[in-house]
Amino acid sequence: MNPARRAVLCLALATVAGSSACSAPAQTEYVWKLPPWAAPPLVPRDNPMTQAKVDLGHYLFYDHKLSGNQTFSCASCHMQRFAFTDPRTTAIGSTGMHHPRRTPTLTNVGYLTILTWANPLQRKLEKQMLVPMFGEHPVELGLSGKEKILIARLAGDPRYPPMFGAAFPNDPNPISLGNVTKAIASFERTMTSFDSPYDRYRYGHEPNAIDASAKRGEALFFSERLDCFHCHGGIGFTDSMADARTRLFQHSFHNTGLYNVHGTGNYPPNNMGVYEITRFVKDIGAFKAPTLRNVAVRAPYMHDGSVRDLDAVLDHYAAGGRTISSGPYAGVGRLNPHKDLVIHGFTLTKRERVDLIAFLQSLTDESFLTNPALAEPR
Repeated sequence: MNPARRAVLCLALATVAGSSACSAPAQTEYVWKLPPWAAPPLVPRDNPMTQAKVDLGHYLFYDHKLSGNQTFSCASCHMQRFAFTDPRTTAIGSTGMHHPRRTPTLTNVGYLTILTWANPLQRKLEKQMLVPMFGEHPVELGLSGKEKILIARLAGDPRYPPMFGAAFPNDPNPISLGNVTKAIASFERTMTSFDSPYDRYRYGHEPNAIDASAKRGEALFFSERLDCFHCHGGIGFTDSMADARTRLFQHSFHNTGLYNVHGTGNYPPNNMGVYEITRFVKDIGAFKAPTLRNVAVRAPYMHDGSVRDLDAVLDHYAAGGRTISSGPYAGVGRLNPHKDLVIHGFTLTKRERVDLIAFLQSLTDESFLTNPALAEPR
């Protein structure tokens, strides 16, 4: 029986019997559902993976009780059909506040060595989660000052006391903020995506899993002429990823010449990249290279959603940086003094453009976008 259903049934039986009808189930270690060529993500020692914890986190991820006004959940911005992001240009919080950045994808989020777009200090899901829950600039879930209210909401829902008890059997007060974040982080670590047509072709030895156009696009992607793989390499298609077998951890941030405001090297306010944390001029406009897995369903693109589709993405990189002809952010991104050296521009024929997009589309994992184990629980 599903642990969540078992917990609710036990609660009902206990109510009728006037006593505890079920003892706490034994902790069952989570079984990773991964292909043999992919290692599990890193899991912190103070939050080991168990099935009960994942089940609890699954419910919490989709529960509107986790917003101050009870109108939003984590899933309101991280939608499964869009690879756990959303189609908005930039995010909108539970109070209607517009954010300066896009909702980042949760595709393989448990593998990331850096979380968020441009904060080198955010490295652990359990801690980073406090930002959308309690942050005020901007407001996301809007729980600032409402921690006790949140705990009371969860304690008052008949589903949750037995589920928290099963997930944290050694905790005398299992319904706590720390356990909320541990459970959701455990669920998020199960958001693994390694079943795209490209995976079946490259790692599953299925030569016909992608067509000839996508195969030519793969060769272009990994060529020195285009240099895409320098930032979007490895099985994660990002340079900020590690797994349980990793011995060397790295993370990188990149200025791709998306802006060069009035030729000064600046980016728009509230979107200055890692510079906002370090205050080092060299970090102006530096953002994390996101995974390209499921990239075809995640438009619009870039940290601020300012690039509408994959064709426009290719235009940006082919030019070696975007030119904005007029307006408050006008400037030639190709000439940004802080731009990464690998963003040097290139030319593409019409067929090469089609091939490269075909390759990017082959990274779409339909099973990830429709997996019931990740969908809203019924």
